[in-house]
Amino acid sequence: MKDEIILYAPNELAEHIEVRIDEETVWLSLNQIAQLFDRDKSVISRHLRNIYKEGELTIEATVAKNATVQIEAGRKIKR
Repeated sequence: MKDEIILYAPNELAEHIEVRIDEETVWLSLNQIAQLFDRDKSVISRHLRNIYKEGELTIEATVAKNATVQIEAGRKIKR
């Protein structure tokens, strides 16, 4: 359904996942996607590579141009 947002109750996920919403797009990092689906991030990365390889989606349409920020040893790291 267009414009549908699904909210999960806190007890449905082991941890809280905060996402960024920009207009009609929800953005998650690779780590957030792995956490959401309870998979190793290498599995998610491999799946995304196959999606791009098959032409199902393009990197330009699905990857944000801003830096990736993640917490490492208590510090915010941008890449």
